[in-house]
Amino acid sequence: MLRKALTDAVLVDELLPNNPAERAKLPRTQTTEPGMIWTSAQLRAFLSTAQEHRLYAFFHLAAYTGARRGELLNLRWTNVGLDKPQIHITGTAAVIDRQRVEGTTKSGRSRVVSLDPGTAKVLRAHRARQDEERLRLGESWKGGNAYVFTTGWGDPLFPDTPSSLMPKLIKTHNKQNPIAQLPHARLHDLRHIHATTLLLAGVPVHVVAARLGHADPAITLRVYAHVIHEQAATAAEIFAREVCG
Repeated sequence: MLRKALTDAVLVDELLPNNPAERAKLPRTQTTEPGMIWTSAQLRAFLSTAQEHRLYAFFHLAAYTGARRGELLNLRWTNVGLDKPQIHITGTAAVIDRQRVEGTTKSGRSRVVSLDPGTAKVLRAHRARQDEERLRLGESWKGGNAYVFTTGWGDPLFPDTPSSLMPKLIKTHNKQNPIAQLPHARLHDLRHIHATTLLLAGVPVHVVAARLGHADPAITLRVYAHVIHEQAATAAEIFAREVCG
């Protein structure tokens, strides 16, 4: 922002002969590794508990696509393909000054993310449930038939809604399963679980990057370096097994 302001001072208002910010070097940012990564069994347990909630499809889709919270809240039914299972992510939703606003994705580009048949089935059930809510409320329904994820009245969801719901679902699970407790995890950690699971299964980094919406696979390499290193440790054994049979 400072660089832009000083550039305007040089080019537009002609208050400065040059822009001193052009000579400044930006500090290097430290890439932090993902926080809590549930196992596949823990994820299944969480989704089993979430299945009782009307927004179960949101958590399922977050885990099975790795999409960001705002991207899913911006999703319209016109961007969902159920016959050829996929979603078309075109934008994101956020809150600014307590107002829900929509804009482009973080990378500024849209993307298509494939779905498995099970996820398509979950979305069909979610749509049927939403249709029932709309018919039951009649003229009181507020959202038309645009958004995939809405309130019980049809309004598009605010981002804080699913984020605050996740710890409540974890708490519910832990009350029902005192022996198999789930550790705390954030909604964004579902995205990390998706990426980590794919990388450990041997899915190429550029494919994972495309699903996550990273502008460059190098971002995926930096964020999930610990997973890449874990794979690299087994590379020699894999090569020897393939050659020797």
